[in-house]
Amino acid sequence: MADATSALEPPHFLYIVDPMCSWCYGFSGVIAALAAQFEGRLPVRINVGGLRAGNTRAMSADDKAYIKGAWQRVGEASGRSFDFAFFEREGFVYDTEPACRAVVTMRTLAPERALSFVGVISQAFYGANQDTTDADVLADLAREHGVDRTAFAETFIAPDTRNATFHDFLTAQQMGVHGFPTLLAKTGQGYQLVTNGFRPLEALADPLER
Repeated sequence: MADATSALEPPHFLYIVDPMCSWCYGFSGVIAALAAQFEGRLPVRINVGGLRAGNTRAMSADDKAYIKGAWQRVGEASGRSFDFAFFEREGFVYDTEPACRAVVTMRTLAPERALSFVGVISQAFYGANQDTTDADVLADLAREHGVDRTAFAETFIAPDTRNATFHDFLTAQQMGVHGFPTLLAKTGQGYQLVTNGFRPLEALADPLER
């Protein structure tokens, strides 16, 4: 995954994530631990992936059954808890674009909080059954995360923020990333794959140090 542009950049992690991806929710503790372990050496840059961005179709019974099974597998693998009351909703449209755009908004206003804000959105959606497709919910979460609510709401709807979000989606596609979470490490040889999909911390931390 080397390219001329990335070769000139300092070492870093590139975390390609969707805050409404269940496996990303499962990975949230792992990426937080890696960010702490490599602080000052490999900062984490966020690129949102757009798992179901722009979806307009309400969830069917089959959709719910499939997603519920995925949540159960994520919980077993990661130990993360889920609020399964979500599946009692009727007519929910699983569009991940607003949540992704909220991360880009946070990255614009307070880049040092972008990674943790991914976890805040994921916890709200999966652990607390909040509707993170709703702009007001996202603005409330940002306020609770220490960002002015009005500034967040205004930046969230700005054309530049929408464009930056879709640029992230395009970047992920151009890099050949279609599954989340994906973690890359930028080295002198360009981007090297750390993991595509969930892996526990113990499977990553020591090999990365070496």
